[in-house]
Amino acid sequence: MADKNGKIEKSMIFLILVFCIVIITSIIVVSALQVNPVEQIIENNEPVKILFVLEDDDTVLFTDVFVYYPVLSRGALFNIPGNTGAIYSSIGRVDRIDAVFKEKGVDAYRNEIEKLTGQSIPFSIVCNVSDFRILTDMLGGLKIFVPYPVDVVDENGQRWLLPSGVTNLDGDKIYTYLYYTAEEESAAEIQDRYQNVMIAFLSALNSNSQVMFDSDNFKQYARFLSANIETKYLRSLLASVAAVDSERLALRTVTGSARVVDGQTLLLPLYDGEVIKDLFKQTISALASASETMYDRIYVLEIQNGTTVQGLARNTALFLQGFGYDVLSTINADSNDYEKTVIINHIGDDAVAKALGDIIMCTNIITDPVLPESAGVDTAARVDFTIILGKDFDGRYVRNRN
Repeated sequence: MADKNGKIEKSMIFLILVFCIVIITSIIVVSALQVNPVEQIIENNEPVKILFVLEDDDTVLFTDVFVYYPVLSRGALFNIPGNTGAIYSSIGRVDRIDAVFKEKGVDAYRNEIEKLTGQSIPFSIVCNVSDFRILTDMLGGLKIFVPYPVDVVDENGQRWLLPSGVTNLDGDKIYTYLYYTAEEESAAEIQDRYQNVMIAFLSALNSNSQVMFDSDNFKQYARFLSANIETKYLRSLLASVAAVDSERLALRTVTGSARVVDGQTLLLPLYDGEVIKDLFKQTISALASASETMYDRIYVLEIQNGTTVQGLARNTALFLQGFGYDVLSTINADSNDYEKTVIINHIGDDAVAKALGDIIMCTNIITDPVLPESAGVDTAARVDFTIILGKDFDGRYVRNRN
């Protein structure tokens, strides 16, 4: 009887050992089969796309879509203003896009931004402002150019102080930089501040990469970031994008027309959002291009209305600003009877002129420093390109290509 019980016990031990071996083997096999989603994108020579949200108590402070092309270390930063308006299916109404984040969370928010931009955005990172302050200190501060000293007192008596010049701002000063308000500052200038913070953050990742991305250290940084991927993959993701040339990022923003809807001012994207989709497609295409065109500097335009359509130059300026151009002026041309749209290249750079022409599908480009008399010599000296809009321009494209 004892032998029989002994045999049963040995059999049970053997079965338990076999079971443990199977479990351990399965875990090893599953781990081996796991695919690093970041490495997969890089190996496929695709751009890395990340939604970055800085929030304060579930309220979005700013949102950027960062696109990075690893092969050439090039990147673009797309600002998504919180008041971008549309009908958002996730909340079932017309509202600000940041209302989606507040009510439905980051996954629904990313989904709506994917629809808005026409792009799949596989990665999302959310950081609370309080955590961002700590993270800033861990990175040794963020270097930001402050054009003039800040010394303002808000309506609650809070005094905000910042020095001017290129300054390394610690966590508390970054908080000031994000939150101070000045009466003369426009909404666009505030958005520029937000993008400056994002640029400085990417630069800090690069300068701290040796310490931050050490396998033992990274968990200390990662606890301040909420991502939709595991920590080990987040480390791979941030280590990859840290190599971006942050000094030459292409800066883009969603543009549109302001409309009051249900008591709040919404930024309604131009042409039912098609301009935004084109903005992303063309910028991402340029990132992968061998051309350095988009990185040289910000190009200055003058846009002239050569038609009888009211507001045509102003509206064209609005969406070209979204592509990163600086529009010095919008005026009427010397005639309102131009049949064909023309781009006048004042700097002799054919590649840059073509890139501008591609946005509005205009191939009628001439290199000629002589502008119509109405424009004046002074203006010509300050702009890189003049666009004279003709009857073939429908407000978005030149329909009868030359």
